[in-house]
Amino acid sequence: MSDAHAAGAGGGDGPGEVPAVPLAHRVPDLGALELLLAVARLGSLGRAARACGISQPAASSRIRSMERQLGVGLVERSPRGSRLTEAGVLVTDWARRVVEAAEAFDAGAQALRGRRDSRLRVAASMTIAEYLLPGWLIALRAELPGTAVSLLTGNSKVVAERLLAGEADLGFVEGLDVPAGLDGAVIGHDRLVVVAAPSHPWARRRTGPTAAELAATPLILRERGSGTRQVVDAALAGHGGPAEPLLELASTTALKAAVLSGAAPSVLSELAVGEELTARRLVAVPVRDLRLGRDLRAVWPTGQRPAGPARQLLGLTRGAS
Repeated sequence: MSDAHAAGAGGGDGPGEVPAVPLAHRVPDLGALELLLAVARLGSLGRAARACGISQPAASSRIRSMERQLGVGLVERSPRGSRLTEAGVLVTDWARRVVEAAEAFDAGAQALRGRRDSRLRVAASMTIAEYLLPGWLIALRAELPGTAVSLLTGNSKVVAERLLAGEADLGFVEGLDVPAGLDGAVIGHDRLVVVAAPSHPWARRRTGPTAAELAATPLILRERGSGTRQVVDAALAGHGGPAEPLLELASTTALKAAVLSGAAPSVLSELAVGEELTARRLVAVPVRDLRLGRDLRAVWPTGQRPAGPARQLLGLTRGAS
């Protein structure tokens, strides 16, 4: 046999060659093979149909379709039942191997799902991690008690990096938009408030500062890359700011401590300062012509919809929003 003829026999798609028919069009589907095995085992097309959960006419149609596809008769029918032809015996032997391989494939896939479902890696920016995630994770544990959850915290930029590096299954960010390379869904909304110590001059004013005053004031702010900082910078950019921060801190707790000292005001999530505002340890300072709001988002790598425990957690967050 020449090299050219051998290549043609292999079904190649070279110039001028007819593309090979895909295997899926040449081999019966798994349901048909299982039906044939049931006929061989039970000796009756009717009993085989019932065992496979289909009607007898549907079973007959499936056997005829398989016979046309293979080009040979497989089953001889008679009033006493159904029996395999000589070709049917051979095909049944091959079908058994295919079905066994499919069962092994299915068992392996179930093992993979089991391994995936036994753990959940979450990455979340600070406000969500501290004030919202604990409640969601408690609810998730009630639904999936066997799932081990690990939580990675950082600003929105860090969360995106973790997801894109494959180090987390689901992320949560606070900001103006979805980070590059990720898909997301809005799960809630958050309001940012300007806060100051009771001793700060702004806390004692009858009217709050203007947006321009806020933009010109050195504030105590979160670091660049955080969702809070992104919102503040964008909001103040239209008012001539923001001014160079007095301090940049990566922790909400550290920010609140610095503001309590009276050094300068800050802009923080309403979720993070509720207790301090109620106790009057901090004072909310209204800004006359500025609204500071943001979306809270669940995020994941583009094209990789959350599955297993990640999907379950996403459902819980939407139910709570």
